[in-house]
Amino acid sequence: MQILIKNIIEQLTEVNNGKLWIGTQSTIERKLKQIDESLVFTRPISGLHSVAELISHLTFWRREAISTIKTGKGNVTEESMGNWRTNDELIKSGWQKLKTDYYNSLTELVELLQQKEDSFLSEQYDDIDFGGKSTYSYLLNGMLHHDLYHLGQLGITIKFLNKGFTSGGLIG
Repeated sequence: MQILIKNIIEQLTEVNNGKLWIGTQSTIERKLKQIDESLVFTRPISGLHSVAELISHLTFWRREAISTIKTGKGNVTEESMGNWRTNDELIKSGWQKLKTDYYNSLTELVELLQQKEDSFLSEQYDDIDFGGKSTYSYLLNGMLHHDLYHLGQLGITIKFLNKGFTSGGLIG
């Protein structure tokens, strides 16, 4: 049976490109359409990440979730290389690749979950980041919480950038 799995897939998909109760323009895909590509590597103010940094970070953790589901073991922590890549690193990849990698990671996670039954959610894996065993339900609900948390950050970052704020002062 896949009642719970389908619900998780639906929520992950809707946060990215669905119809959320929080607003018609409040999905990651819609937020990304609100920002000019020339600004995605810009931090709006000191202490906030750029759009590119946020998308890279979301992709990093989604890839980790995919790997964990495939292997039964989490392999990275908050301190792991690649968790928060710098804008200088990300510029080398380019915005289109960052977005493609992000959307491909969602597709891969959904395809992987479509092969699972609800009983999978209560199975446990070795969670290096939290130091012990965790259930896949905890992992997948955590991924959803993580996406929502950073969706809010994307909204704030994009609003600041579109108003002309950068860490170096006002644009133009």
